[in-house]
Amino acid sequence: MKKIALALMLAAAGLAAHAAEVTVSAAASLTNAFKEIAVGFEAQNPGVKVLTNFAASDALLAQISKGAPVDVFASADQETMDKAQAQNLLVTGTRRNFVNNSLVLITPVDGAAHPTTLADLAKPDVKRIALGKPEGVPAGRYAKGALEAAKLWPAVEAKAVYATNVRQALDYVARGEVEAGFVYATDAAVQKDKVKVALTVPTETPISYPIAVVNGGPNADAARKFIDYLATPAGQAVLAKYGFGKP
Repeated sequence: MKKIALALMLAAAGLAAHAAEVTVSAAASLTNAFKEIAVGFEAQNPGVKVLTNFAASDALLAQISKGAPVDVFASADQETMDKAQAQNLLVTGTRRNFVNNSLVLITPVDGAAHPTTLADLAKPDVKRIALGKPEGVPAGRYAKGALEAAKLWPAVEAKAVYATNVRQALDYVARGEVEAGFVYATDAAVQKDKVKVALTVPTETPISYPIAVVNGGPNADAARKFIDYLATPAGQAVLAKYGFGKP
């Protein structure tokens, strides 16, 4: 009987070890950094498993609003997080800005077009331009805003190849399927062997990323710990490694 009781206790302990999961839904541009951060967080929190879900911020918000079991939401823009807050999807007091980024125009490393200004995108040698669909991708909204400010949106819109998230736009450029594309500086760094930065694009507002605990998420305690971990020297080192700036 004692052996059976011990076996049951060990089995229960094993289940408990796998039961503590924290689901983090994060903007696609955070993919590489958050995958590495998840490893560090798990090492600091034995028994907790980080499940990551990456997509365009708007798509993640749609999932959460429909009841997806998410603990942490990290958006690439304030607008999407504002919508989450307006829908009462966030735990009060947990929202904070944790990194900054910048928008860049990139071209394939061996591409024929060499734009040095946004106005060059209107030239005939630039036939296709990748960017996130503005209606659903923050990077696309930032790009459209910058182009509208420069009175270039009609010219670029006619050449636009829309992506479902910023990493897809990056892939279009990396594969040479377009002459140029708009991504974040951190995305360009991920494939610096295949793309090059033509210029940094000024945006009307700074590109700051907010994060928050999701209201009703399965593991609020681990969610808070994950967000706190981002502010630790270990978390900050990983974010800086991938090119993110401090808020």
